[in-house]
Amino acid sequence: MSVLLTIDRMHVRYEAREVLRGLSLEVARGEIVALMGPSGVGKSTALRAVAALQPFDEGRIVVDGFSLEPGPVPPESRLVPLRRRVGFVFQAHALFEHLSALDNVTLALRHVLRKTRTEADATASRLLQALEVDARAGAWPRQLSGGEAQRVAIARALAPDPHLLLMDEPTAALDPARRATLGATLRQLSSQGRALLIATHDAEFARANADRVISFGPP
Repeated sequence: MSVLLTIDRMHVRYEAREVLRGLSLEVARGEIVALMGPSGVGKSTALRAVAALQPFDEGRIVVDGFSLEPGPVPPESRLVPLRRRVGFVFQAHALFEHLSALDNVTLALRHVLRKTRTEADATASRLLQALEVDARAGAWPRQLSGGEAQRVAIARALAPDPHLLLMDEPTAALDPARRATLGATLRQLSSQGRALLIATHDAEFARANADRVISFGPP
């Protein structure tokens, strides 16, 4: 399997505090990798740096040939290739409350990838159907159950057809049955050749569903 994500000796500091010290890892196509550790050790920070949602101070990140270097986050105009490569599922789904489920999924398609409304709606409908939440396409986020909201968030992350999917604490709002459903969904995505990097403190879920578990503590 070819390597899709490389993090090479990444350091992140918040003022004088070092949050991540020399993190290195690789994730291959078709692989599910779990980042394990207690709250506050930098799991979410690592994901956000990979998605260029925050800067890092040392090291290098390469996503399918697209490189990120230390320093300020580049302007969005330079990040369009990365936005096509990386999807992010935030903790607690982070859906936009003023948009329907369908419109949450079409947002990046229309405003980043410049798809027409018809094209974006067709892609969003297909993804919602694949994740078995198409019946809730017109619902507001507040009307969705935790599991439904998460599946809509996954559909939103998959809309640009990224090669790498990042997930931050995906089991936080799920009961055991929904955890099993999520695990099956992740394995289906990896079977399509996507790489998945998951930040979690759910050891049972990680052992059951990840190909590799990377554990780390405070720097």
